[in-house]
Amino acid sequence: MEDILNLRYALDTFYFLVSGALVMWMAAGFAMLEAGLVRAKNTAEILTKNVALYAIACIMYMLMGYGIMYPEGGNGVIPSFDFSFMLGGDNDPAAVLKQDAAGWYDGDYYSGMSDFFFQVVFVATAMSIVSGAVAERMKLWSFLMFAVVMTGFIYPMQGYWKWGGGFLDGLGFQDFAGSGVVHLAGASAALAGVLLLGARKGKYGPDGQIRAIPGANMPMATLGTFILWMGWFGFNGGSELILSNVGEANSVAAVFVNTNAAAAGGVVAALLTARAIFGKADLTMTLNGALAGLVAITAEPLAPSPIWATAVGIIGGVLVVFAILSLDKLKIDDPVGAISVHGVVGMWGLLAVPFSNADATFGAQLTGLLVIFGWVFAASFLVWMIIKATVGIRVSEQEEYEGVDISECGLEAYPEFVGSRGSGL
Repeated sequence: MEDILNLRYALDTFYFLVSGALVMWMAAGFAMLEAGLVRAKNTAEILTKNVALYAIACIMYMLMGYGIMYPEGGNGVIPSFDFSFMLGGDNDPAAVLKQDAAGWYDGDYYSGMSDFFFQVVFVATAMSIVSGAVAERMKLWSFLMFAVVMTGFIYPMQGYWKWGGGFLDGLGFQDFAGSGVVHLAGASAALAGVLLLGARKGKYGPDGQIRAIPGANMPMATLGTFILWMGWFGFNGGSELILSNVGEANSVAAVFVNTNAAAAGGVVAALLTARAIFGKADLTMTLNGALAGLVAITAEPLAPSPIWATAVGIIGGVLVVFAILSLDKLKIDDPVGAISVHGVVGMWGLLAVPFSNADATFGAQLTGLLVIFGWVFAASFLVWMIIKATVGIRVSEQEEYEGVDISECGLEAYPEFVGSRGSGL
């Protein structure tokens, strides 16, 4: 029996680590997507943000976030704030090896370190959502200051309420891999920042005109989308947590298939919706359609049939197009569509769960949706306000015109482009 448990422990730990590595690779996807959708003069800065936020997330989640989100105790609302993990605990397999087969699923069945690694790349994903929404006009250091609070405290608190055994979990709120806990949370923080930050200069005209500001590199944005699509198999598949028996292996396979099906549905739906509205295929809407399908299915990628998973993605793909257009009409400037993809479609993903999961109720799903949005938006708005009142959050008009690559990083991503500085590229 001990040999079998050792083997299962090793297999599930390895699966967790590989899944986490796939999710970590999503950081590259976000970086490429955002760098492709901003103007050339802002590319180096947004790449710097994506590298730095990942590192900050890893450190803050180690120091604070993991202990808040997965404490030894708490009352369902306030966790017990156990920060011992940073000292290297929670990695002893002895508890596993003492269990018999019947008790396998009631205790630790993989390395505690592998669990931390898988969770830390999730918090980095949530923070990456904020990066694109505030692009091209936010101060780099103000963004990084917010990242410290978001990854160390704001995200882990609402994560505890669901995944750490808090009150949302007790209410029956279902969120398999994070349409709410990760994606809606990131979008809520982004919305708070964007409202205080304001739109990019020239985005909206005096008479309500909406002016398109094209990104600089569509091949890069497309590559970023494919990287994210690939990484999502670790995001959703890894959230099954284990692989070491027939039932769990079949579940992981179903999650992979449904994740892929939803993304495909989102692409086709966004492509057709954009064609109906604009009369042409719109690449940026199509890319966001893929991400919308992925976000929508993330709340429940196991229970649906493949055809229903495709339908969930299709609805997400249609929603994201109208959400992007609606936010523009409200003069909420989101250069990459992050609030629409991760926020609006994240809400749809949560509300779609009861259609395939009999354990979910619309009441519990709506409660979880409102709690996550309310907490993250309010807490983020407060933090953004404090940063704005102290060091400021927006670069000067001249710095925005020249591009934040120069003012924030002192270099340009494409220095060989003649006349790129201040040209609006």
